[in-house]
Amino acid sequence: MSGTSEAVSVRVLDREYTVGVAPDERDSLMAAARLLDARMREIRGANRMAAVDRVAILAALNLAHELQQLRDTGSGDSRAVAEAVGALHRRLDAFDAEAR
Repeated sequence: MSGTSEAVSVRVLDREYTVGVAPDERDSLMAAARLLDARMREIRGANRMAAVDRVAILAALNLAHELQQLRDTGSGDSRAVAEAVGALHRRLDAFDAEAR
């Protein structure tokens, strides 16, 4: 992420979060939020009584597993994957801090 960032609001499972993101990464962040929202809704649909934090962890595990499979098969540039994982960690930390 570059030195400048902008605040972007995303909705995930009917909750709004504000995340700082570089202007050139805004579209990617929005796409990631839509993907996460879809996965969380899919998981919640299977168990309406599941707590939001459990749904979030299961969605994160599913996405991390898919990423690991891509890494294991050698698909893509490993440096790009590592950077993407780092960016996801930073965003998850921001979501976690926002949720508290």
